Amino acid sequence: MSSTHESPLAHLIALAKDTVPPMHPAGRPFVIGAAVATLVLRRTWRPLGVVGAVLTAWCAWFFREPARTTPTRSDLAVAPADGAVAHVESAVPPAELGLGEQPMTRISTFLTIFDVHVQRVPVSGTVEKVVYRPGKFLSADLDKASEDNERNSMTLRTDDGTRVAVVQIAGLVARRIVCEVAEGDTTSAGSTYGLIRFGSRVDLYVPAESQVLVEPGQRTIGGETPLAELPRGKRDR
Repeated sequence: MSSTHESPLAHLIALAKDTVPPMHPAGRPFVIGAAVATLVLRRTWRPLGVVGAVLTAWCAWFFREPARTTPTRSDLAVAPADGAVAHVESAVPPAELGLGEQPMTRISTFLTIFDVHVQRVPVSGTVEKVVYRPGKFLSADLDKASEDNERNSMTLRTDDGTRVAVVQIAGLVARRIVCEVAEGDTTSAGSTYGLIRFGSRVDLYVPAESQVLVEPGQRTIGGETPLAELPRGKRDR
């Protein structure tokens, strides 16, 4: 008769699945490449294999995509990224989005190489516009990084007509922005939509009438931390 108790091995596997976050698919080529290099180095000189194993583990950790619990309130814009709030200011959204010259509230989040680097959708709604623009690779914590650096900008429209914009900005080391949504897609707040390799910044633009819920220096958890309360019933006229 089979035992009703879970085996120690099965328990360890289940515990690992709950503890170790999954990896974003964009990280697989890096991890596989690092693993192959580790095997080669190990045959050359065993200590180099240890270094390679550490780098392989770091790559897998860097591209982690942990599960998040997103607030269900439809009037909240949640953090699109893990990191620290660098700026909260009034700013005109990127011109390529066609949102006009009226300033919105911009909440900038700076990511270090130690933060989770996947980006999350800040609100549920429809993707209206996605525009990639090449640019410089200035340090992402500089003010002018929002205007000068390589970026991928996206406009989202909620069910009640509120528009928000989220911008992925490459940093000093970053050389690749990944965006996995397209114009016309329907998205859910908190869902993963892209990532930036390897240091970066994400700007969220919300209507000027929004109530900001964070301050510069505050840490954010992508998909969970509410950044702003959006104005209710805002519709195009």
